[in-house]
Parts: sequence; C-alpha cells; structure tokens
Amino acid sequence: MLDGDDLWELIERRAQATPDGLFAVNEAGRTQSFFEFRDAALRCAAGLAALGIGACTAVSWQLPTRFEALILSAALARLGAQQNPLLPMLRQRELGFIARQTGARFLFAPRAFRGFNYEALARSVARDLPGLEVWITDDGLPHGDPAALPPAPAASDEIRWVLYSSGTTADPKGVRHGDPALAGAGRAMVQRYELRPEDRHGFVFPVTHIGGINWLFAGLMAGCAHILIEQFGGESIALLAQRGATLAGAGTVFHQAYLAAQRAHPEAKLLPRVRCYPGGGAPKPPQLYHDLLRETGAPIVSGYGLTEYPIATLGALGDPGEALANSEGRATAGCQLRIVRQDGAAAKTGEEGEVRLRGPHLFRGYVDARLNADAFDGDGFLRTGDLGSLDGAGFLRITGRLKDVIVRKGENLSAREIEDRLHEQPKIAEAAVIGLPDAERGELVCAVVAPRSAEDPPSFEEMNAALRQSGLAVQKLPERLEIVAALPRNASGKVLKRELQRRYG
Repeated sequence: MLDGDDLWELIERRAQATPDGLFAVNEAGRTQSFFEFRDAALRCAAGLAALGIGACTAVSWQLPTRFEALILSAALARLGAQQNPLLPMLRQRELGFIARQTGARFLFAPRAFRGFNYEALARSVARDLPGLEVWITDDGLPHGDPAALPPAPAASDEIRWVLYSSGTTADPKGVRHGDPALAGAGRAMVQRYELRPEDRHGFVFPVTHIGGINWLFAGLMAGCAHILIEQFGGESIALLAQRGATLAGAGTVFHQAYLAAQRAHPEAKLLPRVRCYPGGGAPKPPQLYHDLLRETGAPIVSGYGLTEYPIATLGALGDPGEALANSEGRATAGCQLRIVRQDGAAAKTGEEGEVRLRGPHLFRGYVDARLNADAFDGDGFLRTGDLGSLDGAGFLRITGRLKDVIVRKGENLSAREIEDRLHEQPKIAEAAVIGLPDAERGELVCAVVAPRSAEDPPSFEEMNAALRQSGLAVQKLPERLEIVAALPRNASGKVLKRELQRRYG
C-alpha cells in the first residue's frame, strides 16, 4: 500500500509505482491507466491555471461518476484549489445557496444527465451570482501545456474540500476538510476491506458524495481499479460482472438490487468474483446481510460515518458474522468514540446514547462558523445526533436518531425544509413530514397535511407539483400523503411526530 496524506502526491506516486496499472474502466469499455490518469490531470490543471484557478480558488463541480469528474478533481488537487463536489440531485435553491456561501468562482457541470438539463441549472444559478463562471464539460475539460504549470503546492492540512451534508437542517451545511482527514478514511478502507491491486471496485454511487472521494484515495493507495457506473440500473449488475467486480457497493438499496437479481437467476452466481459488499449511509437490516451471504457467498461489510467524520467505524472481512450483520464495525484508527446518555453520563456497554466522535478524520468546522458551537461538546467531540450502543468487543450498533431527519437511500433529508415549503401552499393549513420504514428506500417521505378546507384538500400530484415549482430537490419530494383534520400536538404545541409514525408506519 502506498501511504500519504496528500491527494496529488498519491497520484504522482501511484503513476510512478504502477504506471500501467488499471485506474478505471467505464460502461463503454474506455480504460485509463494510472499514468494516463496523472497525464490527463496535468493537462487539465494547465488549462485550469490559464483560467485563473490556483491555490485556494473556490471551484464547484456537479458531475456524474465519469472520467471527467475524476480528472477534474485530480487537476484541482494539483493546483491546491478548494474544491466543492456537488451531488447531482441538488437543484437551484441548494446550488445558489452553496455557491454564495463558498464564494465559488467556477461551476463545472454536464450539459444533461438522466434527462435533466444541468447546463440550464448552472447558468440560472450563475445569472444571480456575478463572477461565477460556468464550464460545460461535454465540450471537454480545459487543457494546456503542463510545462507552464507552477510548482505543485506542498502537502498541507489546508482546507482543500468543502462538502455539503445532505441536510439535517433546512439549509445544507458546508463541511470543511483537508486532505489528511479524507486520506485517513481511505486508509481505513484499504485496511478493513483488505484492498489489493487486483481488486475491481464497482463505483455505482455519485463520486461527488464524500464516500466517492474516500474511494478515490483508497484506490490510489491500494493500486486497485474502479468500474465507473454513471447510472445504476437494469444492466449494471451484468456490466459489473463483465468487468470483474470484486467489491460491489455501496449501501442497502444496491445490496437489495444484487439480492433480487440473484434470486431471479438462481442457476449461477451473477457476480462470481465479488468477495464483499461495502456498505454505509444507513444501518442495514441484519436479514439482508444473512440473505446476501447465503445467496451469493459474500458478506456485507459496512461502516458508520458522516460528512463531518467520513469513516468512524468500519467492519473488517475477518469479523464474526453476527457482528457484521448487527453492527457497523469497530472504530477506525485513532477514532475516539463515546456513547453519551441523555443525562450526559457515559453509557454502559450495550446501553443506548448519542454517538460522539473525535479523531483524525474529524472535519475542520462548518463554512458557517455559527454552527460550530452546537456541533461539539466541551471536550471537542462531535455531537452526531445519532443514537447507538457499543458491545463488549467495541462494535457499534446504530439504533436511531436525535435529529429530525429522514434517511432515504442513504441520504439525510431535512423534514423541516419540506415542511416549510408545504406551508407555502394555499390549500395547506399545517403539515408535518415524517419518515416511515420502507424496504427499498430505508425510509420513505410521508407528508401529513391538515387542509385549509376539508372539502378541497390538496391531491398528491398537486402537492408535489407545487414543491417542484418551489425548487425542492427531487429526492425530497414526499412519496406518500396523509390528510388529517388536525395534527396531534402536546401541551406546548409541539407536533407529536412519533404518534404520526406509529399511526402510519
């Protein structure tokens, strides 16, 4: 394993160590070696420098999981820019907020993806923000002569990354990281998954997620290759098998797809080379672990983390099966993990409390520094808002959340944000948004609405059309609508969401 705390340094060292080793292959069969990847990144960096991008320049990019995204990220690392990867699902309200908060100078986007016009979105955001320049990558990345590049910035712990959480508050929170924290998360993945050069990682989720950046670091350290899947769908599993996938991620919704496909074709293993299914984003159903292991012969190996602390715990291939099924692994190197009861006392073994974290992967504060005070306790531990317990061997089990969020397909959605927009609709007197258990999504979004007129309640289609018009991201749209005469409240007027969840769950 190559080790290091600087992304560009790892790219250079990997290109020297195994220049002909496979870096990535995409759905069309295009391949790139580590040397070719480094060379493309240098040419792109020269083009970016000619545009005025250099150390600390704020650059946002909203790209699918494709070569251009990885090359652009590497090129920005070569220049020491401050890069802000954006999830493809984000829309105008979120993008405008993020671009203003980061002071982005450039926004890189595709022309279109999954039937959505990203060019129009980017240019619409830029019209409201003078000084923000849009670059559409379908026309090619910037390129130039690497000989004109200034020297690479020295490895440091400067803020090189701003990644936005998927929203536990109405506005997304900008999380600041240096390379060393993300490199540490990648190192943990190499160790726990026992990554080696012959591995082929199925890159089936957005590269702009913090997990995608962690996999970029991990792949460079181990010298293994990525199978780039822009849009996971019906043909993706066959493609992963064709490309020799040995690790098939990346969370419950994907693992359920692998299981369903295997059950539909019991005559042969669909992914014969897979040795484990990396997971994360949300606690997995233990039964899914057992079913996938029985049907395919490979285990789910999952972990727990946040954008603020990417990989706090992670299972290992050698862990007992029951621990892999019922926990999110043990703390990674250097991670200090506390379970704190509601009364502030340390929880005992097996006792539930809030998960708090401190250690080398911890973020460097929010872009909005006003959020920092509430994020940490007096000892500098991150208050995660998640509930969990530790067993006697140190395995972490996540049991719930203190935060009012809905975890849908591994992404945290703010109930408050959706409620605020529902209250803007003229037919709605009051609304509460809750998460309900769902086998496919983990949780689905349910809107419980008291209409202004019992004779004229909003329809499901009408409600979601108005939410789309308000600029709400597609993944936050409710999947269920319940009409009530009035929301249940306690004596102080607070909506009793647990009662609603019991009623409709």
